[in-house]
Amino acid sequence: MANQKYLLGNALRVARLSRLIAKAIDLFIVLILSVFFFPFGILFAVFYLIICDSLQGGQSVGKKIIGFKVISLQDGNPCSPKQSFVRNLPLSIPVFMAIIPFWGWVIAVAMGIPFTILEIYLIYKLDSGHRLGDVMADTTVIANDGQKLALKTKKSSWFDHQRQNV
Repeated sequence: MANQKYLLGNALRVARLSRLIAKAIDLFIVLILSVFFFPFGILFAVFYLIICDSLQGGQSVGKKIIGFKVISLQDGNPCSPKQSFVRNLPLSIPVFMAIIPFWGWVIAVAMGIPFTILEIYLIYKLDSGHRLGDVMADTTVIANDGQKLALKTKKSSWFDHQRQNV
């Protein structure tokens, strides 16, 4: 039995690391847009962040490369543009601040680093592996392995579910 828990623990660590790599790919795209096409590139970067998880059936570029997709916990459908917007607010707000020359970049870094640390902390701390954006938008990331996830329509939100488990 101990080996099964060990294997599951390894799988969860790999999945969490893979999620971070997928987000790093997306943030690299944001950085390229922001730096090379400043100031309009920042607007394109924020727009990409806002809609990226609703593209290609719930797959941003990073998630497509890694093999993940974002789905709604309410009905199992791919992430909607509204959910993608809510889910990526912790990262898009600091990026948007970077449109202001110099001080905007300072503010973006000052806001972005704590939000990023919080996101990573939650991915590893919560048993579900959700980050702040997932909790806010009621979404989750799954492997895009071609199998249909059978989720029943939920009557309560993620917050209600967490309170019941406590």
